[in-house]
Amino acid sequence: MNRKITLTVNGQSYTQEVEPRTLLIHFLRENLNLTGAHIGCETSLCGACTVEVDGKAIKSCTMFAVQADGRSVTTVEGLARNGELHRVQQAFWDEHGLQCGFCTPGMLMTSKQLLERNPNPSEEEIRHGLEGNLCRCTGYQHIVNAVKAAAAGK
Repeated sequence: MNRKITLTVNGQSYTQEVEPRTLLIHFLRENLNLTGAHIGCETSLCGACTVEVDGKAIKSCTMFAVQADGRSVTTVEGLARNGELHRVQQAFWDEHGLQCGFCTPGMLMTSKQLLERNPNPSEEEIRHGLEGNLCRCTGYQHIVNAVKAAAAGK
């Protein structure tokens, strides 16, 4: 039996019926066509599906869409404002933290949360903050450099 949910995604309100077992990641990708967050492992290990729910970074493969009813969700598509990249997005571009791009949306959302909690993290704190996000292409140094640059406002 489907359930009607209403949530705000990237500032826009949506009301839809979903099966109670629908994961938030599937709702975002299939119902709203927001494909920035990726489905990597569906076990919460890789972090490619990270989004914000009520300002908190979560792995959207671990949350049902019905649990987001009445809440505010921000995806990677919602980071840029008025055609300008968010400072974390710009830093990833400038510091070559992108590689293939599969993990990038999750890395961006996690980095944003990290910098909101700690505006001036050390390299060790950055590495610890990104531990729940896996990248298969890099040695992480460019990603760490990007977070440092975003913290410095570069």
